[in-house]
Amino acid sequence: MENLLELQNLEKMHEDGRLEVKNARGGIPESLWETYSAFANTDGGSIVLGARDRTDHTIEIVGVHDAFKLKTDLWNLLNNRQKVSVNLLTDGLLRIEKIEGKDVIVMDVPRADRTSRPVYCGMDPRSGSYRRNGEGDYHCTLEEVSAMFRDAALVPQDAKVLQEMDLSVFCQETVRAYRQMFKDSHTGHVWNALDDEIFLRRIGAVGLSEGGTYHPTAAGLLIFGYEYEILREFPQYFLDYQENRQVASTRWTDRIVSSSGDWSGNVFDFVSKVIPKLTSGLKVPFVLKGSQRVDDTPVHKIIREALTNACVHADFYGRRGLVVTKGKDGFTFANPGRMRVAKEVAMEGGVSDPRNGIMLKIFSMVNLGERAGSGLCSICNVWEKVFHTAAEIMEAEDVDRVILKLYNGGNEQDVDAMLGLYETKDELNVVGDSGKYVSGYTVADIDKLSIKSQIIDKLSINAGNVDKLCEILLYLRQNPHSSTASVAQTLGVSVSSAKIYLRRLVDAGLIVPHGANKNRTYSLV
Repeated sequence: MENLLELQNLEKMHEDGRLEVKNARGGIPESLWETYSAFANTDGGSIVLGARDRTDHTIEIVGVHDAFKLKTDLWNLLNNRQKVSVNLLTDGLLRIEKIEGKDVIVMDVPRADRTSRPVYCGMDPRSGSYRRNGEGDYHCTLEEVSAMFRDAALVPQDAKVLQEMDLSVFCQETVRAYRQMFKDSHTGHVWNALDDEIFLRRIGAVGLSEGGTYHPTAAGLLIFGYEYEILREFPQYFLDYQENRQVASTRWTDRIVSSSGDWSGNVFDFVSKVIPKLTSGLKVPFVLKGSQRVDDTPVHKIIREALTNACVHADFYGRRGLVVTKGKDGFTFANPGRMRVAKEVAMEGGVSDPRNGIMLKIFSMVNLGERAGSGLCSICNVWEKVFHTAAEIMEAEDVDRVILKLYNGGNEQDVDAMLGLYETKDELNVVGDSGKYVSGYTVADIDKLSIKSQIIDKLSINAGNVDKLCEILLYLRQNPHSSTASVAQTLGVSVSSAKIYLRRLVDAGLIVPHGANKNRTYSLV
């Protein structure tokens, strides 16, 4: 509970994932510390001493005896490392309140920072760590405790140098593909001239052992390694893309899995294969930067961001692997591991705490990642503006897992809303559903500008002839398989002149002829 007003309505509330009441008439109950651990290891919550849960699940205020002594005893126990591993409370988080004339003690337990988890009672984290599930506390499994200890490390999980492996674990085709993408986005960069080993060292995919030999880092293995080599370090590793999966069966129209054996199975190749499939079918409004069409929309960008986010935040030691689905209702991105910061903090943006920081660096070097901490915030904002449906982020309760749902609510993309999200609006000429450029041109004007740029690229001719050729292409777009005579009539020129124009377009590869002599017609390529 966050304020006194809610506290005064306590009797109308019920225990849930963020609220627990305890009688405490006989002193501090031992179960208090299990709840303290559970709140700290989950999303935080309030414990009220001096209230009890009735059989109908309403709350009764019973008060406590000698609240000041009880509060002092609580402070002493919170600072006793034999009782609890860490004290997360400050003065304002442990206080005495009066409800209906009775003293109660309120403990507002914050979500523990990942470096403090697991928070446990007693001396053994394996037996004293708890989590909150609904209105109850449950004992953490050894797997959950191990995951919290991994997340508590100050260095990224994927920075580990795997000294029992050498660079033969890397798929060289993947390395070449990544280097080409790096070269395309960093023309003239000094790293382009480096050999593979030094280049991989620079980006963090390779590390040095104490003996000075090169070995893959965990990030390098995940991004560039063969699937069967990755499984040596990450036995639960699995990547899965499913398209149009049917609820009532296991059928789908397309699927990519890392274990199929017909491709490398690594993270980089998975991302490269899946991005075109995820973005296929998205609307692309006619947007020009200069005379060049811009096909990379804000929605395309957030879909890429959602996929790479799932990768860089995944605990690849965890169960169930990374699963991405696409259907008529939208997308889901599910990765193993819990959120490293509270969901509210992640949604606000500005805080970046990736589980796989080296992987994020490697992705961002080829524009496949975002390092400002605003990734999830941007994804949700863009999705809601374009589809008028809120994105949903949740943590599964049965296993450590984060799920991002981008469902469209049955809505089509709002193209005009999307146009307002382009980062370089001032440099673009754009058309929305209204059919107008922001600068006043119509859709037909845009077509002409685009077609003219194609003709100029293909042919060296004067401006007057460009206009004639442009008219032919626009006419053939609406009237495929048109004859020379119909083209001549449309342009208002002779048949012989029309033949010359048509021949130029055929030679440029912009149109194709069908048939011969009097039966010849033309269509766009």
